[in-house]
Amino acid sequence: MRLFLVAISIIVLNVPFGYWRTNVKKFSLQWILAIHLPIPVIIAERIFSGIGFSLVSYPVLIVAFIVGQLAGQRIYHFMKVKKRFQVSSCFVMDCYRHCFSV
Repeated sequence: MRLFLVAISIIVLNVPFGYWRTNVKKFSLQWILAIHLPIPVIIAERIFSGIGFSLVSYPVLIVAFIVGQLAGQRIYHFMKVKKRFQVSSCFVMDCYRHCFSV
């Protein structure tokens, strides 16, 4: 159960980073940071949740990482192409601007 909760939190953590990664040039510094900045948080989450670094947890959490990144990418394309919103690299500001502002 703890592994499932950690995987869900990793997906949620990676959505803004996948959103950011989609809007920058591939293999640029920002692109690399969008992929690697969540990793220390994930390591801390593994340690503090008690799941540690067991072999079973690696595939589950790697898939969760990729799903979060791809979900952010899909949200970016949905907002830009389907909804034709003017989008930036910041998921939080774009959601605030287009979903919560009156």
